[in-house]
Amino acid sequence: MNHPSPLRHYRNQLVRFGVLCLIASPFMSAQTSNTLLPKPAQMTVAAGSIPFTGNFTVSLNGAHNPILEAATRRTLDALELSTGIPLGKGLQAPDATLTIQVQDPSGTRPTLDTDESYSIHSTGNKIVLKAGNVFGALHGLETLQQLLQVEGGNYVIPAVQIDDAPRFPWRGFMLDVSRHFMPLPVIYRTLDGMAAVKLNVFHWHLTDDQGFRVESKRFPQLTQVGSDHLFYTQDQVRAVIAYASARGIRVVPEFDVPGHVTSWLIGMPELGSIQRPYALARTFGVWDGALDPTKDSTYQFLDAFIGEMADLFPDEYMHMGGDESNGKDWKANPQIVDFMKAHNMKSTEELQAYFSARVLELVKGHHKQMVGWDEILTPNTPKDAIIQSWRGVESLAVASKQGNRGILSAPYYLDGMKTSERMYLDDPIPDGSALTAEQQKLVLGGEACMWAEQITPQTVDSRVWPRTAALAERFWSPRETRDVPDMYRRLAVESLRLDALGLTHISGPQSGLRQLAGGEEGAAQLAVLASTLSPVSFGERYHQQRTSQLTPMGNPVDYLRPDPALRENLLLIADRYLHSTSPAEHSAARQQLESLFQSWIDSGPRLDSLAADNPRLRQLSERRIQLVKLGTLGVQALKAIDSHKAPSAAWIEQQNALLKEAGSHTELTDFVVLPPLQQLLEAAGKH
Repeated sequence: MNHPSPLRHYRNQLVRFGVLCLIASPFMSAQTSNTLLPKPAQMTVAAGSIPFTGNFTVSLNGAHNPILEAATRRTLDALELSTGIPLGKGLQAPDATLTIQVQDPSGTRPTLDTDESYSIHSTGNKIVLKAGNVFGALHGLETLQQLLQVEGGNYVIPAVQIDDAPRFPWRGFMLDVSRHFMPLPVIYRTLDGMAAVKLNVFHWHLTDDQGFRVESKRFPQLTQVGSDHLFYTQDQVRAVIAYASARGIRVVPEFDVPGHVTSWLIGMPELGSIQRPYALARTFGVWDGALDPTKDSTYQFLDAFIGEMADLFPDEYMHMGGDESNGKDWKANPQIVDFMKAHNMKSTEELQAYFSARVLELVKGHHKQMVGWDEILTPNTPKDAIIQSWRGVESLAVASKQGNRGILSAPYYLDGMKTSERMYLDDPIPDGSALTAEQQKLVLGGEACMWAEQITPQTVDSRVWPRTAALAERFWSPRETRDVPDMYRRLAVESLRLDALGLTHISGPQSGLRQLAGGEEGAAQLAVLASTLSPVSFGERYHQQRTSQLTPMGNPVDYLRPDPALRENLLLIADRYLHSTSPAEHSAARQQLESLFQSWIDSGPRLDSLAADNPRLRQLSERRIQLVKLGTLGVQALKAIDSHKAPSAAWIEQQNALLKEAGSHTELTDFVVLPPLQQLLEAAGKH
């Protein structure tokens, strides 16, 4: 007798669960045709659609711009790939299906003041994309790709009128490449993902205690001894900037001073406040090393270095850090203490303000404007400095009231492992803000930040995507765009589009599970547990593991995804089971829940067997046991609810204790499935 393999059983089970989630979703309606992300400022859907066939042609309306031409060809390639329909690549076709009209086709790189608006009008058998400049047209082309859908078994572009423009001009993503170096393929695919969701600032955190990552020809010792030989050459930087500009993205470099400079001081110890041997920091945190802010030679060096980097990076803005300088080395240097007394400085914060003011003048001297973290903000900070706030909206409001422009990052630290929902609902200008209308204009937008203490090139994408796509909508779309279930519906589609671009947020964890489990079959079994777990936050992981630059990052926690899809899906299914008035919908939800809970129960012996041969899986020994118990809780709760017979008080108390135990930060993981289980338990107890 032939038995189905465990691999096929698990695959079928997971596929069946996912399909049922989609079939039963209350959001599968006429709105399904709109999977645009970010959601446009204005969109009107008309009747009808344009068939997408091999006769689809394009005209740039006589415009000639290398960026626009390349972007249009990329769009045609993407449409060809996603439909399997061969397309012509001519860009000046007569009587074209798609006409792109750009008022000013001369743009070569975006700036903070670039008009990014565009419109799309599709009706009959024609599509017209209009924009004031090339970079608005690039955004329109991304939207056009998202409009493609299936209707009646064929590909179509729906009839729509879209008038779109961003809410904020600064929609950024920061990538730390110092704590763990990120090779060029990571940078390029990150830029592809950013362009797809209309993010427009790549903040490149190039220096920190753990590595100096950009070549300086004037001061080559910075990378010779401060980088582990992992850095970007100036030619590579220029190539990245060109690649980003061609996708409507500005590149803003960060050179963090006066603290976070251990990697600088290895090759140039004379810049330090304390003369000691320096070595690359392998652990993380706030180090004492700091530039000496009292020496003219420090500013002479910075002037030369900033000048070199200003020539390399064309954007009008340069980030000079300024955060987390603890002042210990300044207090330990008698000459610096004497300087503070002579200048009537009562604290190291005042000394840092002095340093920041001088650095700002150096930056201005090279025709740049300075960006810095909260610490550079004082009552006397010049108004042309931009404040990036890691402290929160209150700190950003202080900057705005002072007349400084600002960027919010505090709620958008991706290493916090927060859900897309939680970050999505945090607005750069929150409800009830006390800022005046003019002060609100000084809030330029926000930046998602990916710090690199606990990521590698193999895991970075799963930490960034697709959650950053949800933030891209927060920064682009109107304030009132806050429908969380609809955001998740569209985010699931966008996640697949990002996967098609080559991002590894889906394939990376899948590969990791295969490595942990020793093959496809084991990975399918392990996926049942992995789907219920999220990594703990950066702080909690550091507390449990004491991560450093030398910590291996190939363990189960590294292949778990923040905010896995099951968290939102299980909430929706449990709600449907408990509250739907449709008998068919109630029954379908019940079957989905029972199937899921039974898969948790069945996972126990299979994962135990797998862990016996794969030692890294023993890191999840407690979670494996708890998952079986949680599955049993779910099945028994369903039976109690269906029978209208309340279980015993002792059983309910026992299950509450289980949920409390499972809710702890254990084995570097958090369960994401506990709230709907709590709801089911409470419902069972009411009968």
